[in-house]
Amino acid sequence: MQKSLRRATLVSAIVVVAATATVPATMASAAAACAPAWSSTATYVKDNVASQSGHNYTAKWWTQNESPATHSGQWDVWIDNGVCGGTTPPTTPPTTPPTTPPTTPPTTPPTTPPTTTPPGTSGKNVVGYFAQWGVYQRQYFVKNLVTSGSAAKLSHILYAFGNTTGGQCTIGDSYADYDMAYTAANSVDGVADTWDAGALRGSFNQLRKLKKQYPNIKIIWSFGGWTWSGGFTQAAANPTAFANSCYNLVKDSRWADVFDGIDIDWEYPNACGLSCDASGPAAYNNVITALRNKFGSNFLITSAITADGSNGGKLDVADYASGIAKLNLVFPMTYDYFGAFAAQGPTAPHSPLTSYTGIPQAGFYSDAAIQKLKSKGVPANKILLGIGFYGRGWTGVTQAAPGGTATGAAPGTYEAGIEDYKVLKNSCPPTGTVAGTSYAKCGSNWWSYDTPSTIAGKMTYAKNQGLAGAFFWEFSGDTTNGELISAIKNNL
Repeated sequence: MQKSLRRATLVSAIVVVAATATVPATMASAAAACAPAWSSTATYVKDNVASQSGHNYTAKWWTQNESPATHSGQWDVWIDNGVCGGTTPPTTPPTTPPTTPPTTPPTTPPTTPPTTTPPGTSGKNVVGYFAQWGVYQRQYFVKNLVTSGSAAKLSHILYAFGNTTGGQCTIGDSYADYDMAYTAANSVDGVADTWDAGALRGSFNQLRKLKKQYPNIKIIWSFGGWTWSGGFTQAAANPTAFANSCYNLVKDSRWADVFDGIDIDWEYPNACGLSCDASGPAAYNNVITALRNKFGSNFLITSAITADGSNGGKLDVADYASGIAKLNLVFPMTYDYFGAFAAQGPTAPHSPLTSYTGIPQAGFYSDAAIQKLKSKGVPANKILLGIGFYGRGWTGVTQAAPGGTATGAAPGTYEAGIEDYKVLKNSCPPTGTVAGTSYAKCGSNWWSYDTPSTIAGKMTYAKNQGLAGAFFWEFSGDTTNGELISAIKNNL
């Protein structure tokens, strides 16, 4: 699967929320008595205690509907404090009244409660890629997330991409990232950038401003992608050095407050993408482990991975499960399965949810990848379903249904064979559906892409599978009023 210049292409965000939680703020103690029983409908914040099945558990961060008994691993939200004696009904007040401050004061709480629900509610994550280069020809800025209504629907933003030059985390485009000067007109808060010494500009400063307006959004810096994954081979040779370089870059004092996490988009470990890697099956886990050890448990670490569900395919040649165990969320790229990179066809939907009669390659569909990950022991509540905000298409096609021959890639605004949803919905409306997605035949062109209707169906699938939510590539393909992100948000 590929997407040039892309590519690309949280479990609860690790935050302390205001002390307006809906459960008593009982603090951890050495007492053997059981804390109030855990409730699936209650909201817990850092240091809240609950009991379940004869054990006391302490929350590490904000959580709701995540059972302590099954979410108390090293990287999970609950700490198992061991066996407790006696059960206290949840309606019974704690021994220490909630107004009693904790022994160790928390970090300064917000002066007002958050106006939006903290991200990470199980199954409700909405994660979008912001393409670094979109500020150029596309003229898509962070401000567009606000004007389209997308920001209000997001839990996380993946900023794509940082580079991996020389096996290190490096800046991908310094001008777009932190130097480009924004006018008042295209700035998130209507204030133009300054040229004062040390002033942060570029998309990083715009993301900082966005976070001030939407403090619930978590921003994750993604490294690699289709074009910039070559350095991961060197990173795998010295994971500790790679992790140190990433830490130093992401935590750079100029923008440390902007990023809540790091994402690894390695295309592909022990397999071929734009370049080939032969680091071995353990390399992916080694890199992720080094990052977790360096960044610690309170920083988000995520990863975009292959969605090849075929037998012996990319998901089978690397030990993804061990690496994912250290992640907060994982993004199998369930799009780009088929496209005009096979210029003569057969025509096929690039993001099929299920298999269908005549699919060109077995295992190249979303459900195959999800089931394979589950079979390897990856928890469903870490997996997000991927959605493309674009279509892939061919030209020289005579057959309306999938499976036809073609003469090459259909014309696209920025790249042959690819077009934004916002264009296709008008230029080549859907003429049919297959495998949970839509296709369109207009003239001699044949396109496949997702619509609000097919996204609604995919979100029903995500809920039925117990997934953590959905992610998408990328914001600028949507309409100016956010049709596709609304379909995701409204149907999760």
